Amino acid sequence: MTNQNSEQKAEVRGGRKVLRGLVVSDKMAKTRVISVEHVVRHAFYDKTLRRHHKFYAHDEANESKSGDLVEITSTRPLSALKRWRISRIVEKAAR
Repeated sequence: MTNQNSEQKAEVRGGRKVLRGLVVSDKMAKTRVISVEHVVRHAFYDKTLRRHHKFYAHDEANESKSGDLVEITSTRPLSALKRWRISRIVEKAAR
């Protein structure tokens, strides 16, 4: 019985969100601002709209720079604003 409960808890905890976005700011130490863009359709006009949202993400090694395409993963609260961490750099920006 305890084995099943631990497996269920592991499944719940393992369901982390993963987003892909562009590094907008790298001016803070170990923190990056990531802009994630998504496409929505307007309910009445049926027009395609591009929306974006900014996320604060933790970058332990300060590897990512402004303009990089990165993948972020949800995590426990690390500070007042940071709830994400950079899991990998998908594409480096041309400098």
